[in-house]
Amino acid sequence: MSQQTARGGSAAWALVITSVAGFMAALDNLVVTTALPSIREDLGGALHDLEWTVSAYTLTFAVLLMFGAALGDRFGRRRLFIAGITVFTASSAAAAMAPGIDSLIAARAVQGAGAAVMMPLTLTLLTAAVPEARRGMAYGIWGAVNGLAVASGPLVGGSLTEHISWHWIFWLNVPLGLILVPLARLRLAESHGTGAPLDLPGTLLASGGLFGIVYGLIRGPVDGWTGTVVLTGLSAGATLLVGFVLHSTRAENPMLPMRLFRSRAFTGINAASLLMFLGMFGSIFLLSQYMQGVLGYSPTEAGLRMLPWTGMPMLVAPIAGILSDRIGGRPVVATGLFLQALGLGHLAVVATADASYAAQLPALITSGIGMALYFAPASSLVMSSVLPKEQGIASGANNALREVGGALGIAIMASIFASRGGYESGQAFVDGMRPALVTGAAAVALAGVAALFIPARRRPAAPASLPAGPAPEPVLEKAS
Repeated sequence: MSQQTARGGSAAWALVITSVAGFMAALDNLVVTTALPSIREDLGGALHDLEWTVSAYTLTFAVLLMFGAALGDRFGRRRLFIAGITVFTASSAAAAMAPGIDSLIAARAVQGAGAAVMMPLTLTLLTAAVPEARRGMAYGIWGAVNGLAVASGPLVGGSLTEHISWHWIFWLNVPLGLILVPLARLRLAESHGTGAPLDLPGTLLASGGLFGIVYGLIRGPVDGWTGTVVLTGLSAGATLLVGFVLHSTRAENPMLPMRLFRSRAFTGINAASLLMFLGMFGSIFLLSQYMQGVLGYSPTEAGLRMLPWTGMPMLVAPIAGILSDRIGGRPVVATGLFLQALGLGHLAVVATADASYAAQLPALITSGIGMALYFAPASSLVMSSVLPKEQGIASGANNALREVGGALGIAIMASIFASRGGYESGQAFVDGMRPALVTGAAAVALAGVAALFIPARRRPAAPASLPAGPAPEPVLEKAS
């Protein structure tokens, strides 16, 4: 049972603090994308180095998320939330001062570790602070702010890179972190989970497995798919992940209890999240470079032109949260994913070395509406699919699978891009990007299919001839 310490916290303060923290973590997933050409020019590096400036963050973020949630449950969610913000802020300053590509990648990896502790606790702390009847709206606002981070990532990165320097995409986090630390200490209530022992073997197995697979995918186009290092990484990673699943079915207190996947709701939304982020992150990684390197837009112009896609969650996510409260999250999420897949497929069709922005705009808008419909209902589906005492684990697992999807998406789609095209000319870039976008669209379409397996919301039975008393509450998206 969760224990809460009475403190001067409130639902409003919890929403503000957790939303800003989530904004910081989500922003740094994509803020680097429009700065990649400038980073490459300033610090050097090949395609795989550029991949690592993004993947080093998403990978450590992904593999440590569940461990971060477990640390919070064990030692105090507010305490670990503050520790995560501190690490994230310090490593942001280190990234801003990085003298070379290797030190930038290292700082990004530490940044991801701080975000991994901070991010899953945002949703747990918010859920604990907001009354159940208002959580749909709270998740909608939280999702909108995260959508704002997705929207402003390419634009902020492009604007700062063009008008100041790429270093300022990391300096931006420092004042926000310095403000959040005292606010969190004063305004959030402390809470704990079950107090179960930490699952160190599970953490090592999951971390090693994911690293091996992503490393193999990134190095494949460089070293060749039959290279010893690539095959070793892929096979060792797969073996370790199988070991993680076996360990999690037998351990007394696993980091990710496999029994949670007996719930169709939990399994469906997590499969959808992984596939959605796989398609989305890989596409943004390539499209931001396409707009600058092929179509000739400046970093700021590229960020602005991506706003119809990445900025749509700011407008639609709160509405999606209200809709999910009224009709259930499954139809909203599934509709959003199919729209996102349609938009990516359209982009693959219209992309050419001299494509007009007008030709791309309908696809960007369609993708943006789809992404917005996914965000807020997905959070609600995750938190309602498990018992309250397991919400920290569920939040960590879902965020982890999202980031795993992002890291895999960049690795897989960049590999497809490298095998079919390259940076030699605009046409070569398009030749590589189009099949990669088709792959991304297929992944997101599969995510929509996975969302359809989530059980529909069950409505309460009519209260005919029942004795007077409180009406039964509806059960949201839970497998029986």
